[in-house]
Amino acid sequence: MESAQEVKSRILEVFADKYGSSEGARVFFAPGRVNLIGEHTDYNGGHVFPCALTIGTYGAVRLRDDRQLRFYSMNFEDKGVITSSLDELKPLEDKNWTAYPKGMIWAFGEKGYQVSKGFDLVLYGNIPNGSGLSSSASVEVLTGYFLRELFGFDGITNQDIALIGQFSENKYNGVNCGIMDQFAIAMGKKDNAIFLDTATLQYEYAPVVLHDAKLVIVCSNKKRGLGDSKYNERRAECEKALSEIKTFLDVKTLGDLDEATFGKFESLIKDEVRVRRARHAVYENRRTVSAVEALKRGDLKHFGQLMNASHESLRDDYEVTGIELDTLVDAARKVPGVIGARMTGAGFGGCTVNIVKESSVDEFIEKVGEEYLNKIGYAADFYVVDIGDGPSEI
Repeated sequence: MESAQEVKSRILEVFADKYGSSEGARVFFAPGRVNLIGEHTDYNGGHVFPCALTIGTYGAVRLRDDRQLRFYSMNFEDKGVITSSLDELKPLEDKNWTAYPKGMIWAFGEKGYQVSKGFDLVLYGNIPNGSGLSSSASVEVLTGYFLRELFGFDGITNQDIALIGQFSENKYNGVNCGIMDQFAIAMGKKDNAIFLDTATLQYEYAPVVLHDAKLVIVCSNKKRGLGDSKYNERRAECEKALSEIKTFLDVKTLGDLDEATFGKFESLIKDEVRVRRARHAVYENRRTVSAVEALKRGDLKHFGQLMNASHESLRDDYEVTGIELDTLVDAARKVPGVIGARMTGAGFGGCTVNIVKESSVDEFIEKVGEEYLNKIGYAADFYVVDIGDGPSEI
């Protein structure tokens, strides 16, 4: 994989080609993220356990003296340079990739930080598009980070950038996402995952010590978009289930419940589908707490078992996996040396995350890749990844 300095040189060359010169341009990076366990819990007041990756989004940016905005993505070369202005920020109307940086400019303004000058921007991401590794949140955090640095918004912390990113995604892009993606990216720490209580934003870093194992992400290459998936539907089902439980029980979120309490009061939920959705939210939250405890004990085997149970719950109770992700997980579990395998992200396509003994990684890639191609008809992509830091200037 290219080093950050190699990417910087390449992106500045493209910047000079598109905008005349690269003089005065600064280059920033924001990672992608993967969630090790704790899926669809972040908007249910539960815990999540994501980590930032060493792959992500790079941006070369230079301020202008006017209000014009110019965007170019090396990942969407066919779109060319997209021109806009600070006076053309329209929530819920932007439909191409520029909605993510433009949403952040708008959200900064809504929070009292006015962006007064336009800029020229070249983006390059080495996160697979539509993979579920949060390329959109990576662009949002990248934009928030360079806006802070370029305009001297010193009062904004990295945690603020995460919250503004979520606000932007909710209000500008119309996706009712939780806080996890932006938080994991903005607050990333090398070789650590973040144990985050999404109800309170209390968090701690937990070292991820894999010894003789590696983190392998498999991209299904089934494209999906959160806005047009069943994401908002699942959220609404959980909110309805919670409101039914609250008719008798004083709780703020499904994350406040443990398994025994849920079992006692699940009959308050009037629809079997909503019972299953809520059950996943409650049990997945408890699995996440247990998984972090297992990791602190050095019990990677139990951590893997909880990953497996997480996938089964997402498949059966939450119904967000689909044939592609199930095929990848089923194939993974047949390979000796796989400690745990589960879908990660919103589902309906995207990726799986796997902990694989280092000695089995080549066999894993070969066998899972072969079974997936035979059954689904197109290839999956494999990424052996490391856990990295949050955003930075290069």
